[in-house]
Amino acid sequence: MSGILYLIPNTLGECELNTVFPTANADIIRRIKHFIVEDIRTTRRFLKKVDKNIDIDGLNFYELNGHTPKENISGYLQALSDENDMGIISEAGCPAVADPGADVVAIAQEKGYKVVPLVGPSSILLSIMGSGFNGQSFAFLGYLPIDAAERLKAIKKMETRIHNEHQTQIFIETPYRNTKLAEELVQNCQASTKLCIAVDITTPTELIQTRTIKAWKSNIPQLDKRPCIFLLYK
Repeated sequence: MSGILYLIPNTLGECELNTVFPTANADIIRRIKHFIVEDIRTTRRFLKKVDKNIDIDGLNFYELNGHTPKENISGYLQALSDENDMGIISEAGCPAVADPGADVVAIAQEKGYKVVPLVGPSSILLSIMGSGFNGQSFAFLGYLPIDAAERLKAIKKMETRIHNEHQTQIFIETPYRNTKLAEELVQNCQASTKLCIAVDITTPTELIQTRTIKAWKSNIPQLDKRPCIFLLYK
């Protein structure tokens, strides 16, 4: 019998673990000896936060990023064939959602292994919950293009979608460019378009605020170097 691949959510920022992390997740973590992770050092810290008595040196870690070859991932999953449970831990939020863990899950599904996603914080879902926007039809677009012309084209395309398809548009930026992106949205979107800025979700400095583009013009908060997600709707 093969082991189970657990998808273990991480925190979205500095917060009390018990506010976002079910105790059932901790019970599962204590049983697992094999983890696929993006950064071993930060994962070790997270696991110690879950349970300070975890024997970190007795665990096996397999590093994963967007450049990890598919054959390496298949090799990582050998532990499942050997009847060992495994866990995927993202750097923040839910594994396999806008995350390289999706490649691991795809291979696990191809090979017929049991995959069990655990409950935990998702910035995408929490932001749309708090925005007041359409939660029945939405699209997460990831990062907008870097090229200025392509970026503007993407912004205009999102505005077309919110009106023609009634679909909420969700996207992110690298933390040091968050404020610049907010300024570009204010400059290029229609005054009546609604923008929700969700920053530091689940932390003490959390802000989830929806305003029209017109209302945001002189009120953009400092967003740089803070985890942030943007949403557009009509």
